[in-house]
Amino acid sequence: MRYGMVGEDDSSDEEKLAKYSGEIAWDYLRPHYQAGVLYFVDPEITLQTVGAAFQADNAPAVETWLQNGDLVKIEALHAAQWESPSDEAVSPRFEALVVTPFVLFRPVR
Repeated sequence: MRYGMVGEDDSSDEEKLAKYSGEIAWDYLRPHYQAGVLYFVDPEITLQTVGAAFQADNAPAVETWLQNGDLVKIEALHAAQWESPSDEAVSPRFEALVVTPFVLFRPVR
């Protein structure tokens, strides 16, 4: 199955990857975690690289990242750290990319 970007238009895959990425707060990610479609991407790999692999249905690359821990499906243990940040005055920020139905993310560096 080839996953699509939110909204179908005449943009190239690269343009769509750029268009459907951005900086957000945990509140935006929470529903995606609850739906079971939120994946953490290791900082050594760009979100666009992983998004392009999802878009192209590159199962071998995705499986390798999952096995190596470079791509991690977010579970309750992971989410708990963002549900209750240690400093209430500073809510963590994330960069995210939507590749329908999945959301790829990581903390902003």
